[in-house]
Amino acid sequence: LNVTDENFVMETLAGCIEYKSLLDVVVNAFYVRDGKYCLFSERNLYVVICYLATFQLEELGLQHFSRIVKSLDTAKMHKFLRFFFNTLNLNTWIKDEWSHFYDSLYVKENWIDPLLRWQPKVQQVIEQLTDKLNNCSTIVKTSTVTQPKEFNLTVPKPRAIPVPLPIPALEKSQPVPPSTYKTPKEKKQLEEIKIQNRRKAEVSVLYSYVSLSSKLLVLEYVPIDNIPIKLNAAAILREGALYQRKMEQELKRVENLLRGARDPSEFLEWQKQMRGKDMEEQLAEIECKRLQGKLSHEEAVLAHQNVIQENKKKADLMREEKAELMHQYAEKRLQEQKEMRELVEQVVEGHKNAKQAKLKLQKYKQQIVQEVCEENRELLRQALEEEEEKLRKRYELIQQIRAIESLPSLKNKFVDLTETGGHGLICEMSIVELRERLALLRETQKAAEEEKRDQIIQEKQAKEQLLLDKLDQISLFRAELGRAAALKQEDKKRKSQSGERPVKDERILNLQQKIMEKTMERKKQAELL
Repeated sequence: LNVTDENFVMETLAGCIEYKSLLDVVVNAFYVRDGKYCLFSERNLYVVICYLATFQLEELGLQHFSRIVKSLDTAKMHKFLRFFFNTLNLNTWIKDEWSHFYDSLYVKENWIDPLLRWQPKVQQVIEQLTDKLNNCSTIVKTSTVTQPKEFNLTVPKPRAIPVPLPIPALEKSQPVPPSTYKTPKEKKQLEEIKIQNRRKAEVSVLYSYVSLSSKLLVLEYVPIDNIPIKLNAAAILREGALYQRKMEQELKRVENLLRGARDPSEFLEWQKQMRGKDMEEQLAEIECKRLQGKLSHEEAVLAHQNVIQENKKKADLMREEKAELMHQYAEKRLQEQKEMRELVEQVVEGHKNAKQAKLKLQKYKQQIVQEVCEENRELLRQALEEEEEKLRKRYELIQQIRAIESLPSLKNKFVDLTETGGHGLICEMSIVELRERLALLRETQKAAEEEKRDQIIQEKQAKEQLLLDKLDQISLFRAELGRAAALKQEDKKRKSQSGERPVKDERILNLQQKIMEKTMERKKQAELL
């Protein structure tokens, strides 16, 4: 290059590096919006054009700028200039993004307004690029197609028609084994075990009330002895409160009897009989529900057997449809194989023409890579020189700072503990006064702790005395309850109790009859299957 061209190239490179942040905003947005399908390796091309349009258009003039643009790829320059010189883009997001790096007023006066003044003239250049693109597309459309000529080759002998492959016959499927529609032995055994377990549960439910009553009677006959048990404070207070409530209730009952009230023993006996009747009714209700569940099970088994018959009919129909579909699939497969052979022959012929074009493209790419590597070496050398200059300046600055820090400074300072800080506050005090007040505060706190400790000891002694009194009271109550239980046991032995087994309800008998009928019907249906 001559001196003028070399200076222009160096100024352009320095400007692109200086205003890299502004240029990246436009170029990145172009790749996101209009340049989605542009190569990323051409990014520096768009950066240079954006720099010339923004900062050098006044110096270059429209004629030189248009010459640079037209010397490059028409489609790429047309797409980028139409995006960058869009009035809406310049006035909105480009202006806002550039204002993040520089003052908004400076951006508007020095860059946005000149671009808007040049926009009508640059629009003419864009229209010229549009016409050029249209002419190129028209020429491509009207170009004559090369007519291939046949080679003078020996005519091959006609091939024999291949014998079609035989259609594979479907293997005959094995019939469904008869055991599929029979109930397995394991299932029958599980049903028998289930019935036995249910019967055991019924017996346990029927006699649970009787066993519970017996246990309650045994517990009533057991005498209460004064067994020595170690109790904590909570257990002693809880048992003392229980006996206190019982004593108040007994006093109240005696007082009511003295006033003429009746003894509630007859009412309690009637209440016990009514509860027994309620228990019998509940057991009958449980038996009804169990029988209803068993009846529902029999009905569900019958419905399941009907569904099996319907499924068997559907399976026969699906087998016939499957055979028809397999026949159609075999015919379609033969037709696809024939079409695939023809397609393979066409693809082989196309590969022969594509190899030559691929070799030419590879040579062109190698040439471009060599040129780009030479440019990158020069740029890297300049960047390294600039970085070394910056490091040298930084090293000199660090040396100066260390020299300043190495100067001696006065570190010793006399402190008077009897003086205040001199901050002008009402509550200011010296360190000596602060230590005296802290000593007084510790003595006051220690006296308060001693007083609280004495109070806790007194409360603990009072609580221990209360627990001792409660223990004496509990021992007296236990002795009295033991004597009362012994007397009650003797009275119970004199009396005899007898109970009758409840008669089955009519609802239970009806449900059992229905279950027997459904069972017989299910067995007949199973034999038919």
